Amino acid sequence: MLTLFIQKMKPKIEVSHKKWHVIYTRSRAEKKVHIELGLNNIESFLPLQKKLRQWKDRKKWVEVPLMSGYCFVNITRKEYDLVLQTNNVVCYVMFEGKAAIVPNDQINYLKQMLCQSDFEVNVSHEDFKPGQKVEIIAGQMIGMRGELVGPRGKHRFILRLSQINTAFMIEIQSSNLKKVELDL
Repeated sequence: MLTLFIQKMKPKIEVSHKKWHVIYTRSRAEKKVHIELGLNNIESFLPLQKKLRQWKDRKKWVEVPLMSGYCFVNITRKEYDLVLQTNNVVCYVMFEGKAAIVPNDQINYLKQMLCQSDFEVNVSHEDFKPGQKVEIIAGQMIGMRGELVGPRGKHRFILRLSQINTAFMIEIQSSNLKKVELDL
């Protein structure tokens, strides 16, 4: 009887694990959303790439979102609604009626991929066919998995993130790839 009383008095400890989600933003508002989420103490990740833009009178290197209209947020369930209340956030990317969850390793691979400045191409697809699942086995991006989509100009390896149905082109030597049998 005493143990039952003690169990009732124990406070419920709520385990709140953060998970990465993808949000849609209004057009050209990705940077604004990323800044505002930071001001609200919500961890976000906006993959940016440098591109050379040309105007009538000059050329300039600017940082543009890698995926226009998207931003990643690492949140608990309590922060879910707060993200939706952020200006210029449209909605979460949904998968089977729920907000799509992106695994931590895919976010880390994406961050790692953006840090690569010169990843040269000398790829030969002699042993690889489009649609095959591959894994990088050497170099700075070791462990990254993706789907081989096919050659374009020079042969290239394309990593497809299944949760958001987006593909990223990564230039890599075929000797740094191996086929994998498991689903990604």
